Amino acid sequence: MQDAYTNDPYRDRDPAVQDPVSEALHDRVEHPPPPPPPAPETLYQPPPPPRHAPDPQRWAAPPAPEPDGPSRYLPYGDEAASVQFTGVDELITKAPDDDDRDGPVPHKRPEDAFEHLFRDQHQTPRAPQQSPQQALPPQAPPQPPPQPPAQRPEPEPQQAGQEPLPETEPAAPSKPTGRGGGILKSSAIMAAGTLVSRLTGFLRTLVITAALGAALLGDSYTVAYTLPTMIYMLSIGGGLNSVFVPQLVRAMKNDEDGGEAYANRLLTLVMVILGGLVALTVFAAPLLVKALSVEIAGNPDANNVAVTFARYCLPTIFFMGVHVVMGQILNARGRFGAMMWTPVLNNVVIIFTFSAFIWVYGTYRSSQLGVTTITPEGVRLLGIGTLLGLVVQSLAMLPYLRAAGFHFRPRFDWKGHGLGKAAKLAKWTILFVLANQAGLIVVTQLATAAGASADADGYPGAGILGYNNALLIWQMPQAIITVSVMAALLPRLSRSAHDGDQGAVRDDLSHGLRTSAVAIVPIAFAFLALGVPMCLMMYASNGPVAASSMGFILMAFGVGLIPFSAQYVVLRVFYAFEDTRTPFYNTVIVAIGNATGAGLSYLLLPSRWAVAGMAASYGLAYVIGVAVAWKRLSKKLGGDLDGSHIVRTYARLCLASIPAALLSGGTAYAAVQALGNGFTGGAAAVVSGSIVMGLVFVLAAKRMRIEELTAMIGMVRAKLGR
Repeated sequence: MQDAYTNDPYRDRDPAVQDPVSEALHDRVEHPPPPPPPAPETLYQPPPPPRHAPDPQRWAAPPAPEPDGPSRYLPYGDEAASVQFTGVDELITKAPDDDDRDGPVPHKRPEDAFEHLFRDQHQTPRAPQQSPQQALPPQAPPQPPPQPPAQRPEPEPQQAGQEPLPETEPAAPSKPTGRGGGILKSSAIMAAGTLVSRLTGFLRTLVITAALGAALLGDSYTVAYTLPTMIYMLSIGGGLNSVFVPQLVRAMKNDEDGGEAYANRLLTLVMVILGGLVALTVFAAPLLVKALSVEIAGNPDANNVAVTFARYCLPTIFFMGVHVVMGQILNARGRFGAMMWTPVLNNVVIIFTFSAFIWVYGTYRSSQLGVTTITPEGVRLLGIGTLLGLVVQSLAMLPYLRAAGFHFRPRFDWKGHGLGKAAKLAKWTILFVLANQAGLIVVTQLATAAGASADADGYPGAGILGYNNALLIWQMPQAIITVSVMAALLPRLSRSAHDGDQGAVRDDLSHGLRTSAVAIVPIAFAFLALGVPMCLMMYASNGPVAASSMGFILMAFGVGLIPFSAQYVVLRVFYAFEDTRTPFYNTVIVAIGNATGAGLSYLLLPSRWAVAGMAASYGLAYVIGVAVAWKRLSKKLGGDLDGSHIVRTYARLCLASIPAALLSGGTAYAAVQALGNGFTGGAAAVVSGSIVMGLVFVLAAKRMRIEELTAMIGMVRAKLGR
């Protein structure tokens, strides 16, 4: 026991702590063990979010956490074509340009959610909006995964191939694909439809002139055919064409139903107004004919024929308005083609009608029909065919509306839904059209009187029919080029004006003027050089004298096409700002100038040349009009309209066109002298003169380095190269 006690290591300690377990616990309290070594760091754990988001130009954003569930919910799916683009290197190489590193470039405007309103119907629809992590590369089809119930609003989709931004930063706007791309594509579709429509319109005028001649019978039908368009424009057409496009775009952007209810209310209101207007005008047809031509109203036979024609034509006012409203609804939805293509059907129906008339009665040269010899059956055939053409044109819009997702339902709840605002804006547009039509009435009265006097002197074709035929040819380039460009540009102009982006408005104005001028300027000089051969080719069935009379009128219109087209572009900017008062005052100036020039031409020139003088004064009036409009617009936009760039482009185009027109006119004159002033000589003169005109103009423009022409030629080559 003693040895055991002696060898006990705890014999000198206090009895209360002699227990080894208690001693160990006591030592651990006074001397705690060191902390355990740190656990190894997870290799693939993302770093904590920095204070500032990483620069997307240099570093790829960290990937989002993968959702639970099957792999089909993964952002890129299981397709090899998609997964191969998920690496960091690919994301970095697809980063945006350095120009946008410090923020949006001032002169570049990003696309917004409603950019699709301004694209044509043949463009590929935009993919559904996706979050940045769900954006797919261009090689893979969109595969948006289902979203969880609670999630923040999805940002705007980014450009294909661009890396997604971090979760801490809002999605950056995608880079615009180019200001002119969508507009040129929409304009090409519209221009193609307008070109076919105008070509069939030419054929229509050829058939009408061949059937009725260019004397009193043809003038009587022309007055009756002009009445519906004039009344429609005076009543409601001006407002529909200019004011309601911005309103429809705003309704589509702001209304929950995408503007469909607004469009239904507008279409219902127009149908009610025009239905009552048709009943009133048919009853007042004799007074309307007299208002357009005292010369025809003073001849009992001619008045009887004109009034009968008018009562068949006046119901087209209703279908004309319905067609325009349907077309504006489609335009607001980015479908520009239907409104330009459906008039072809109207022309086809009228061509068929007058061809049937010629098959029964023969051409004017063989039948010599006049206001005293045309039969009631012949008048009825032509009247019904004219009305049927507009009916078919309007009904052809219905399939396009259904394809755009619009379904018409009559709505009479007009009050309190924005139509009053549009009506107030349209007030000035109606006055605008009234001033314009007042000038046209003066021209019609004087042209019919001068035409009757010229016909008595042995110069047919120098009346209102010749004036309208030449006007139709002269306006064709403006309708194909300028109207198409501005119809596609007007919704974007309206959006920029509504947002107060004056720089964007200025850029679009400059783009519209310079782009249209590339074709408008040389064509205007081509009319001056080739006006007579053109009419000899198209109206040879009426004889060389009548065809030459119309050709001289076309030459007189000539270069007035340049200010006429420029005026159209400038006035669209006022409409984009919902300013309809300024275009009204401007048009009053043009109408006064046109009426004054027509009166002076009638009083001072011989009857054979009076209508040609009226055509020249028409262009001069627009020179004054565009100068006044430009000054007003300059004040509205702060004085900067890119004027020096625009004037330089027009001046160079004119300098390139002058020698081309001189050589072209000489070539055409030689062809007519060699082959005669019939169809053959006129056709040869037009073909040879056009070739010379085109070659000389392109060569001169290239020497002057006109950049707009170079860009257009490059675009055409690229299209043909495909």
